[in-house]
Amino acid sequence: MLDWIKNISKEHPEFWKDYLSKFENKPDKFIVLSTETSGLNPDKDVILSLGAFAVIDDGIEIKDNFESLLLQYKFLKDNGLSNEFIIESKMAKMEEHDAIEAFIKYIGNAVLVGHHINFDIEMLNSALERLDCGRLKNEALDVDMMYRKLTDINDKQFSLDELCDIYKIPKSDHNSSSEEAYKIALLFLKLKSRLGIK
Repeated sequence: MLDWIKNISKEHPEFWKDYLSKFENKPDKFIVLSTETSGLNPDKDVILSLGAFAVIDDGIEIKDNFESLLLQYKFLKDNGLSNEFIIESKMAKMEEHDAIEAFIKYIGNAVLVGHHINFDIEMLNSALERLDCGRLKNEALDVDMMYRKLTDINDKQFSLDELCDIYKIPKSDHNSSSEEAYKIALLFLKLKSRLGIK
């Protein structure tokens, strides 16, 4: 029996059961995502913001996007940080459980794409664990690994800025998770066509 079928029978939230059921079908789009986090340890750190865009065929679907600031009150309080930037931001603001649930509904069974995507997935998995859910089931592609495969470079990792320089993608001083996701989506389209990914 497939793992996802076994997982449905466990006592998970309804949105998670609905998410697992979507894997009966093949994915029909890519979701390019970026997270802003409080640090690099998925066991201790939290997601502060999420940004994502859908890529269908050979285009970025600007209207098909996800953007949210996660209200991490405990993290801010425990670390003596001001929540001024959260209050002033015009982005949607959600409690972690609401943001993660909305994001899971948004991605469905799509193939996830990111820069060093495994870190983003681990951060999402940690948040899902706090909601009594399982781990993400989506396939994932990493633009750094795609570039290294294309150029046959195995001994170096490339930062997002380095990849943007290589492909002449403009950089901005202010990098929100959505801006990062958009840059990654532009990179992905260039690499996807060169690697013949459908």
